[in-house]
Amino acid sequence: MPNPATPFLPVLILLLLAVGVAAAILVISGVLLPKLKPNNPGLEKLSPYECGVPEVQPGARHRYSVKFYLTAMLFILFDVEAAILLPWAVQYKAHPATFGAMLAFFATLLVGFIYAWGKGAFEWEK
Repeated sequence: MPNPATPFLPVLILLLLAVGVAAAILVISGVLLPKLKPNNPGLEKLSPYECGVPEVQPGARHRYSVKFYLTAMLFILFDVEAAILLPWAVQYKAHPATFGAMLAFFATLLVGFIYAWGKGAFEWEK
């Protein structure tokens, strides 16, 4: 009779290996890295890094235009459309009955697109 724990042996080995690598990284970085002054990190260490460009407005309470959020939502909407369309197009010959579901999906997206267009979401400068 086979041992029931045998299928989980590779998982246990992987778990032990991951914990060992994490512990080794922590120990090696603690030994090799230079010690920083804990009470005086300096202005350079405390400032956020954004592609080498200095921060325009200090603080976390920077106000963004509503168009920024609208652009982000439209990007997500059409990105999801592409993420669903590509696998469906690849498998269309194997499952032609899904054509009606995709037409309904595109009709819903078309209604959203027309609504966004009517509200002026695609006009970047007014």
